[in-house]
Amino acid sequence: MTSRQPSSPPAPRRPLAIVGGLIVVALLAAGAYGLWYVFLRPSGPAAVGDTGVNIPSASAAAVGSSPAASAASASESASSSAAASSTSASSAAPSASTAAAGNGVTGTWKVDPSIGSFADFTSSFVGYRVQEELATIGGNIAVGRTPNVNGSLTIDGTKVTAASIEADLTSLKSDDDRRDGQLRRQSLQTSEFPTATFTLTSPIDLGSVPTDGKEVDVTAKGQLTLHGVTKDVQIPLKAKLSGNVIGVTGSLPISFADYGIQKPNSFVVVSIADNGTMELQLFFTRS
Repeated sequence: MTSRQPSSPPAPRRPLAIVGGLIVVALLAAGAYGLWYVFLRPSGPAAVGDTGVNIPSASAAAVGSSPAASAASASESASSSAAASSTSASSAAPSASTAAAGNGVTGTWKVDPSIGSFADFTSSFVGYRVQEELATIGGNIAVGRTPNVNGSLTIDGTKVTAASIEADLTSLKSDDDRRDGQLRRQSLQTSEFPTATFTLTSPIDLGSVPTDGKEVDVTAKGQLTLHGVTKDVQIPLKAKLSGNVIGVTGSLPISFADYGIQKPNSFVVVSIADNGTMELQLFFTRS
């Protein structure tokens, strides 16, 4: 009599069910993230200059109360007292006052990193804006900025005679660390080209001595060095004097090909524009 071998038990399906469940959860999470990104995600920072030049009043007041400012004020008071001590000095006072007013902004001004806060973009910064298309999400404007900017400008009467700015691109920060990491190796290649610089090559004629609180539109002609390539550019700027602070904002369209910049490759990015915008917001105080 032939013995019957027991049949093999059916393969357990529980592991497959668990894997399937995890895949479903992952897809739902991805979908939820996409909906959050499109409809609920906070909008990115506004473009510079949309509301003019906004100088933090608290910072301006702090600069105005600095020892240097106090010394300047004391010096002016002493000069006024000396002028009033004699008739001849008094008669000369109006012309001296006029000269002082005319030279109120004359001198060298430097980017002051103590003004404002990078957390809410009220400080000095240089950055970019680029249109991109992200997988499962759609169109997005990528914005990255760095507060690590230094530089100076020199004013003589009604003209800006010199200016130079340098930005540390290795500290560019956007809303996505993955994007920031890619820029170190691709596109801007900040690990290889860590800085961007601008040098004024033609004086800027302000037309008249800046009036406190009045915003002016000017154009800065100079050389921009980006990604190791130097180009002649003209940057439209808005500038305003507020107390002891000069605020400047501006933007410039950038064609990546002009600077040898390759568009980054990433599984997250479906496409990216072949151009972008360089932005700047700078606050200067006397050096």
